[in-house]
Amino acid sequence: MQQPMEEEKVFKDPVHKYIYVQDQTIWDLINTREFQRLRRIRQLGTCFLTFHGAEHSRFSHSLGVYEVTRKIISQFERNQYEDWPREERLLCLCAALLHDVGHGPFSHSIEKTFGTHHEDWSCRIVLGNTEVNEVLKRVSPTFPQQVAGVIAKTYQQEIVVSLVSSQLDADRMDYLLRDAYFTGVNYGTFDLERILRVMRPYQGHIVVKESGMHAVEDYLMSRYQMYWQVYFHPVTRSAEVVLHKIFQRAKQLFEEGYPFHFLLEPLPSLFGNRLTTEEYHLLDEALMQTVLMQWTMEEDAVLADLCSRFLQRRLFKYVTLEIMDVGMLERLREKIGNLGLDPSYYLEVDFPSDQSYDVYRPGEQDEKLPILLLDAHDTLTEISRKSEIVRSISGIQNGKYHLYYPQELVLKHLPALDKEIRKLLRS
Repeated sequence: MQQPMEEEKVFKDPVHKYIYVQDQTIWDLINTREFQRLRRIRQLGTCFLTFHGAEHSRFSHSLGVYEVTRKIISQFERNQYEDWPREERLLCLCAALLHDVGHGPFSHSIEKTFGTHHEDWSCRIVLGNTEVNEVLKRVSPTFPQQVAGVIAKTYQQEIVVSLVSSQLDADRMDYLLRDAYFTGVNYGTFDLERILRVMRPYQGHIVVKESGMHAVEDYLMSRYQMYWQVYFHPVTRSAEVVLHKIFQRAKQLFEEGYPFHFLLEPLPSLFGNRLTTEEYHLLDEALMQTVLMQWTMEEDAVLADLCSRFLQRRLFKYVTLEIMDVGMLERLREKIGNLGLDPSYYLEVDFPSDQSYDVYRPGEQDEKLPILLLDAHDTLTEISRKSEIVRSISGIQNGKYHLYYPQELVLKHLPALDKEIRKLLRS
């Protein structure tokens, strides 16, 4: 059963100014050990190595998503929209707060290496033997399953899911503003208050009044700019490449029975793909930074070198490729190998696809729910059909291949090879 708060709680926030907690369930969830772990997980992974201010946490982002959702629902309730299911208010707020509770340290690198997904872990935490689950069960015995359904996007009411996961959701609106603030760029700024004012519940959907189209265009353009200028900055991607190689090397060594001098729990369970929810709680970036520091002293030269590179920001250099030439790549792998470097760890081609951040792609299979405009005649139209701006940026794939390699080692041992690699810029 839902409990009223004795006194409203307030968080001071640099993005939303204030975050208001008015439900005892929300307050209790914030104070669970699983949610508090998010203080120890950076929101932007390796981005702090490019934008030094990007030290904000999943904790602050999750509070922000909750607050944006609370504002949307408050606007719906103030205007007494008939299409808004009032009984789903607490469900939306809890799902918004907990949507990222399953994120691990440097989560996208870990997910890529070990085949995990943070949404699956979020659901496991919500449904498992956890403090989060205990709080949710106080609302009703089936409430954890409902929250997990919203996070997994299987809940039967689209209008509830779309507040947390759609092309115009509370998650994206918070992380764009928050990431822009902490990286110090202006790309991610847009008029949040205007968008909230023109959002409506309508026939089971979250829609936008057509008069608010320009505010949504601004939001989508901000998303587009952040995508290419921040989330896919090539230096950040280099740090991601190095980190992924570290996890890849450590996993291989573990599987080969290598005698690590330093291997904290729960890393053996992580490498063996048998992590429990209790063990997952131990995984945070403080632990991983300690492990990486210790691994700089491991006898395995590849692992030690990669960890030193990441911690000391001696990242791989890159060249930009217009096209992907498989034959050329194989020749480079052979030459890198001739230098005594394992090309599996010291040569990588990266392309900005299948990542957590994306540009707006209306109507594609498996894409999030599109943005619908509601005109004066109560007709719904997908936004790119009416907006030239959205049409021009929708689904644009102007990313290029980046070839990453340890330039200083190549220059030291074979300067001619580095010249060959650099020529790829002009080919």
